[in-house]
Amino acid sequence: MNSANLLKQISDARQKLRKSEQKVADYVLAQPNDVIHMRIVDLASEANVSEPTVVRFCRALQYDGFQDFKLTLAQALASNTAFEQFSMNRKDTVLEFKQKIFDSMMGNLVNVREQLDDEALEEAINALAKANRVEFYGLGASAPVCADAQHKFYRLKISAAAYSDPHMQTISAVTLGEGDVVVAISQTGRTKDLLHSARLVKDTGATVITICPADTPLAELATIPIHVDVEEDKDLSALMSSRVVHLVVIDVLAVGVAMRLGPSAVDHLKTIKRSLRNLRQNDRRFIGRRGEYSYD
Repeated sequence: MNSANLLKQISDARQKLRKSEQKVADYVLAQPNDVIHMRIVDLASEANVSEPTVVRFCRALQYDGFQDFKLTLAQALASNTAFEQFSMNRKDTVLEFKQKIFDSMMGNLVNVREQLDDEALEEAINALAKANRVEFYGLGASAPVCADAQHKFYRLKISAAAYSDPHMQTISAVTLGEGDVVVAISQTGRTKDLLHSARLVKDTGATVITICPADTPLAELATIPIHVDVEEDKDLSALMSSRVVHLVVIDVLAVGVAMRLGPSAVDHLKTIKRSLRNLRQNDRRFIGRRGEYSYD
């Protein structure tokens, strides 16, 4: 098991454990910081179970024994201590809520990085690299992510478009066919208009890649689902974290496609960079009495 998500994995596995082992799981979830300093006899006593039950609990989670489990738990707590989810407090200073926001973002990025299915990413990259057309669908807060994705893929000489209007998504969807790819992005995976668009795309035979939470209607419609689960209440912090995580996932896909396309894609990106230089104003800085200037 992955150390960064150990507590979540224990919570997810709890229902599959025996009742006595669930007592151990409950105690670990409630007092993880205490457990890393305990002996097996201490944990057994606190959870009101036998020592063999503790061993069975560890083995049910694919650990060799209690020491192996305890070491991984300590690593998980060490990596996640600073990255707790934040809640808004009217008394917070700028320094305090700045720290909370950055820590929450970093924690979510680490957690999603460990959860992402590498095989799904590989499959999505292959589909995008071979696509005739790539279109990005997203509504509300996901719309800027789609616009960013269009920009990144268009730079790779891929026919890319982004649509955040349900009507335009519908028109786009019915013009697609086999060999085309739609990437549907959603923070909830339950937006009705986006579900309607995704169903239309499926009917054309085009590939649907979704970037959304697992076990949602949109994820179930996907040809290639990329699950992004941000464990927060759907408030301001969730909206911010989900958007940033989705942008990073798009970066992963874009880099993967660039690597698939080979040196020609890298050369093209260099050409774009050179062509944009004339659009930037030179920054002239006087650095001496003789009228010498440096240029950025």
